[in-house]
This record gives sequence, structure tokens and C-alpha cells, in this order.
Amino acid sequence: MAEARIINIADVPLAEHGDGDAFVAKIGRAAPLVGSIGLGCTLTVIPPGKRAYPFHRHHVNHELFYILSGSGEYRLGETRLPLSAGDLIAAPAGKEAHQIANTSSSELRFLAFSTMSEVDVVDYPNTGKIGVAAGIKNADFKNASFRALGRITPTDYFEGEGRQ
Repeated sequence: MAEARIINIADVPLAEHGDGDAFVAKIGRAAPLVGSIGLGCTLTVIPPGKRAYPFHRHHVNHELFYILSGSGEYRLGETRLPLSAGDLIAAPAGKEAHQIANTSSSELRFLAFSTMSEVDVVDYPNTGKIGVAAGIKNADFKNASFRALGRITPTDYFEGEGRQ
């Protein structure tokens, strides 16, 4: 029997995501449900006045967002742009940091498409954090064989290495 390759967005199961304060969303990973292993697709639903993720920039993975319903704001570097249903937004790897916020009084729904590299580096300009992950499976950082989040302290390449 053939594996199903179609799912209605209304049938994508959603899970709570965020810190319960500024970052609140429901997300559903749609791509694995239809067998996609080379391209990620996540349904994201953000309530009024919230954001799903901090202001960030991927250095390996490319992202593309399609606004299904609602309205909000797209922060791109120092610029803030209005968003509404039907908008398509690109976030190429290594370009400006970005963030989607719901600035309206109703929920904001969008699809987030992404390349699915096994390695990614993400920086967070507001806080100076760096996230690194390797061995990522199905675009889920949580299952990476290596992951780290913190701040980098500059050092010399050979510092502390000594003769082992």
C-alpha cells in the first residue's frame, strides 16, 4: 500500500511552544506527516501580542514563510514590515536576522518551510547567543547528536590544548 502524501493543514496536530510569556505559539510539524525528509514545513499559530521565536538568523538553513491568515509584523534586521494573509517571506541563510510577531487582535497562522540540513548555526543578535547543532534529524534540533547554546568567548586556536 502506498504511503499517504497528502494531509489537510486543519488536520496537523499542534503542540504548545514557547516560554509562556513573550513567546507563545502552537506548532505542528507537517512535513514528516507526508513523508518529506528534504524540505521542512511547520504550521505555526501565534496568539495576539505574541511571537513564536526570538529574533534570530540561520547560517545554514533557508526559511520561507507563507501567511495563511491574520496579520502581524516581520522584523528584518532593523526594519519592521506589515504582514497579512497571502504574504510570502524569504529568510535566506546568512542574511539579516528575522522574527514574526502577531501585532493584531486575532491569531496569526503561517506555514514555515525550511531546508533540512543536518547542521545549523543560529545567532541571536538581541542577546549575543549562538546556537549550534549537528546530526539533526527531520529538522528537529532536539534530536541532534550535538547541540549547544551559549555565548562565545574569543580565544586562540591552540589555547589550553598543550601536549596531549
